[in-house]
Amino acid sequence: QVQLVESGGGLVQPGGSLRLSCLVSGNIFRFYPMAWYRQAPGKQRELVARIQINGNTKDYADSVKGRFSISRDNAKNTVYLQMNSLKPEDTAIYYCNVDEWAGHRTWSWGQGTQVTVDS
Repeated sequence: QVQLVESGGGLVQPGGSLRLSCLVSGNIFRFYPMAWYRQAPGKQRELVARIQINGNTKDYADSVKGRFSISRDNAKNTVYLQMNSLKPEDTAIYYCNVDEWAGHRTWSWGQGTQVTVDS
């Protein structure tokens, strides 16, 4: 059973930055494309960033393009999300999981990490 542990969230002022991390248990991380998702209160979960297995191909939702950057370290079984120029509308719980847009069935979801952007 794959376990996902997200960390790095917190309260930040508009315009600030945060770096999220997600540790994936087991030895299968390097075989899967990964993604970051978020879910705001009362809204559906949305995919915000995705990265291929080799880390060279990345894609972003229009709402975060130019502000967020996804990366991965296959040796550490970890995927990261660098978030800059944060806006109040970025407030959500952030989760990592396998990239469902690539046709993969998601693993069991972790607890996520709360990001709150507020002055």
